[in-house]
Amino acid sequence: MIDYDKILTENSVLESERLVLRPFSMDDVNEVFLYASDAQVTKYLTWSSHTDITQTEKIVKEVFMGKPGVYAIELKSEQKCIGCIDLRLCPEHDKASFGYVLNRKYWNQGYMSEALKLIINLSFTKLKLNRLESTHYVGNEGSGRVMEKCGMKYEGKGSQEVKIKGTYYDVIHYAILKENWVSLDKMNRKEQDNGKRGLYL
Repeated sequence: MIDYDKILTENSVLESERLVLRPFSMDDVNEVFLYASDAQVTKYLTWSSHTDITQTEKIVKEVFMGKPGVYAIELKSEQKCIGCIDLRLCPEHDKASFGYVLNRKYWNQGYMSEALKLIINLSFTKLKLNRLESTHYVGNEGSGRVMEKCGMKYEGKGSQEVKIKGTYYDVIHYAILKENWVSLDKMNRKEQDNGKRGLYL
């Protein structure tokens, strides 16, 4: 029996070239409020924009902090939180889903793809999952591009599948299986090795 909470606790800090995924603290409240109060950022989220920083304090304390699998996205160069990504496990099916949000100032710079690749790697190597899945709403195609960049495949569309803030949205479904990730990982490593060898030709 896999102890998922134990594994997530042992891997509470993940690092890439530009980012650190780490647990939240109350020191992040001001940065979280910056994106949580932005109507463009929260447009496709189930919760409404924060209008008072006390809302953010409550969420950080009660929802984010101390929850294995919930990561603050810290930008190394600025040493501050610019977003959140969380892993939602479904152990009985050896799978998980995820959600993410990013400060609008940092959109279209590859940060979310970089964060998601860390989560995918964790899911298939440490957690031994078989499938990772997620969705985005029609109109939020940027989120779909992030998933595609990380090797996830389009699986279909649910028409008016959800009602968010009074509006029905079509939902686009994406997923990646462990076997597909292993193949992609081998291909990427091979390309990296060839690139290194090419330096000496």
